Amino acid sequence: MAVSIQPSSELVELFTTYTGSPTAIGARYAQAAAFESSGDPLIVATSADLVLFPGSGAPPEIEGFRLSTRGFKEMAAVSHLGPAVATLARMRAIGADWRPGAEELLAATRAARAANGEALWREQIAVAAFAGREAAIAAMVDYACDVTERVLERALAEPGSLTAANLRRDYFEGAQPVPFNRVMVATFFLTGMDIAHRIIAWFDGHALPWERTMVIIAGQQGRATAGVTADSNSVSGVIAAASRGRLPAERLLIAPHAPVFGVGASADEVAALEPAYRALWSSVSATCELGEDMFAGYPRFAPAAHALPSIDAATASVGTLPAVERPDDWLALTTRLRVVLEDPRQLLSGAVTDYASRQLVQHANRPSAVTVPGLDGEPYPRSEER
Repeated sequence: MAVSIQPSSELVELFTTYTGSPTAIGARYAQAAAFESSGDPLIVATSADLVLFPGSGAPPEIEGFRLSTRGFKEMAAVSHLGPAVATLARMRAIGADWRPGAEELLAATRAARAANGEALWREQIAVAAFAGREAAIAAMVDYACDVTERVLERALAEPGSLTAANLRRDYFEGAQPVPFNRVMVATFFLTGMDIAHRIIAWFDGHALPWERTMVIIAGQQGRATAGVTADSNSVSGVIAAASRGRLPAERLLIAPHAPVFGVGASADEVAALEPAYRALWSSVSATCELGEDMFAGYPRFAPAAHALPSIDAATASVGTLPAVERPDDWLALTTRLRVVLEDPRQLLSGAVTDYASRQLVQHANRPSAVTVPGLDGEPYPRSEER
């Protein structure tokens, strides 16, 4: 016999008095906090765009920084060659039908290699942060496609060659004259450097009062489990770098369930979301501010400040991205590639974005002054030299 549960109307009414309705005390407090900060700048970052709401009713300014900008997909295509080949090897190992995918990847790689060239990167893709490196990038892309084609051609002719051990030996670590791991680091770094360069320059042009700026990282960032903490969210790292350390950690909120606008949304569509964003930030922050009023004298919460761990040849595992000591720190750089794959919290494309951001800040946001690991100084042969 089912038991009928009868809630207490009086206690339910007590519950809703504080937090259960738009007119509850908590909601009115959040509205008051939002009004108090309505003149402060608010930054909202989605997976593809940044928006600055200057405050006091001023219209928003939108800056695309990822999918809506040139060069991202082209560079990511090269980054993905390594995981794509490894995926095919894994499919073969578990008995899945890998051959159609290998044939498709081989055809796409050949077509991309034919389209590649210095003129493509200089005149058509034309990423400002890549200026002066177009010939080197073209040579790297040609080489990456060439070594990948060789692996795929051999796999299709000799299926037994497509193993993880062989890929590590002949492709990821042993490809000559440049291991493919370095190609992946270079492509991730170039993408991160471009994004960071534009974001830093954009923010520098606004001279924001960072100490009172509100920041929300909104919606899903990468895979469904990624970027939900400040340490694993590459966009939050770039914003922190752009502030030159002036943005207080507690003023940056990561809100995976916040509303987002689509790529290419109009200024009016974005502006319509400003009240919701300000209400979200203010309601969370206002509740946090009750802590001092209620529990003064007890230890307060402060976001943990910790340096990235240094690793050496004896390190067996890490719980976060390791520190990169220098541009040729291949132990740390390659470990980062592994960490972003294995740690579901990490953004795959964010393997070295934080490092690129810090390098840019240290060099006055001049990409030409930064060393690109895996590209600068690497002996990529021209196609006619092979």
